[in-house]
Amino acid sequence: MAITGNKGEWSEIYTLLKLLGEGKVYAGDQNLNKIQDLFYPIIMILRQEKEGNYNYKLFDKDVVIQTPEGEELLRISASVFLDEAEKLLSAINSGNGAFPVPETELFMHKIKCHSIKAKSSDKTDIRIILHDRRTKFNSEMGFSIKSQLGGDSTLINASKTTNFTFKIGNLLLTDKDIARINSIATKNKVYDRYNAIKECGGKFIFDSVDNHTFRNNLIMLDGNLPSIIANLLTARLETGETRLKELSIVLGKDNPLKFDTDNPTVFYEYKIKHLLTSVALGMMPAKCWNGQYDANGGYLVVKKDGEILCYHFYDRNRFEDYLFANAYLERSSTTRHEYATIIKDDNNNMFFKLNLQVRLK
Repeated sequence: MAITGNKGEWSEIYTLLKLLGEGKVYAGDQNLNKIQDLFYPIIMILRQEKEGNYNYKLFDKDVVIQTPEGEELLRISASVFLDEAEKLLSAINSGNGAFPVPETELFMHKIKCHSIKAKSSDKTDIRIILHDRRTKFNSEMGFSIKSQLGGDSTLINASKTTNFTFKIGNLLLTDKDIARINSIATKNKVYDRYNAIKECGGKFIFDSVDNHTFRNNLIMLDGNLPSIIANLLTARLETGETRLKELSIVLGKDNPLKFDTDNPTVFYEYKIKHLLTSVALGMMPAKCWNGQYDANGGYLVVKKDGEILCYHFYDRNRFEDYLFANAYLERSSTTRHEYATIIKDDNNNMFFKLNLQVRLK
């Protein structure tokens, strides 16, 4: 049976071929520009397959495929990998949905690569031994691959786990009023439902993070994060802004958590960056987190033109700046997760749920 995958999945194979072909990966800045004088030579890429584990070692101008014990299985010119990467890039750009790439599949089998996604931990898509020219050390790192060849990458997926519940205060609506607001189905229905409640005099008071595990993960990072995220969600509806970098400025001006400082924006920025970094490298909303990173190397970003940039966790400030500059709030579906719907309990208390979903542009 032919191997099929979507643009994001084929991007993982593209990354493998491209990196082996070039033998190095350049660092990127927060605006996805290559930093010309900062790159990491690639010593080896390690890959786990059902059939066994294989090492792809760069040696002179060749790629040597080895067993973990160092037994050489195959040797191919690195330029062949680069040619195959270019062919795959063309196929990805012209593909739709889940599609096969027969020519690439033949080459994959030749180099002992039998699946699009290598066996990995939750956040790690590829394991690489890089040489750091500053420290002179070789280090094995796990990287998450984010591809711009398809749609924008998801950092936090929408689910019931990421619901934030607000109590509607200063207002008592009839069942008819609730049904009317819940039935608003305009293009901007989340905004319109939110504003309809406000126009009736309602106030939104943050009540809880619905999922206990997600709440605990957030509190482990920072006890203020549940309230900060709740304020991000309402600030988005108040301003129409979706970019987290801009929303942090809004929070800094309003200072809803009353940080006692002349520059509260710095506080909000720091805490939001910490959240983004933790989610990018290890923390998952529905899974109890122990604070350890899976993708301990950082991110590899496949740009629309096929260039690959490295956001190495060793350069933490640059990595966080990239996430912060490119993260935005996405509206999830209102037909799922009880999102943007007024709910009334047995005591006539009314609640409204907003959902956290974050993407990278």
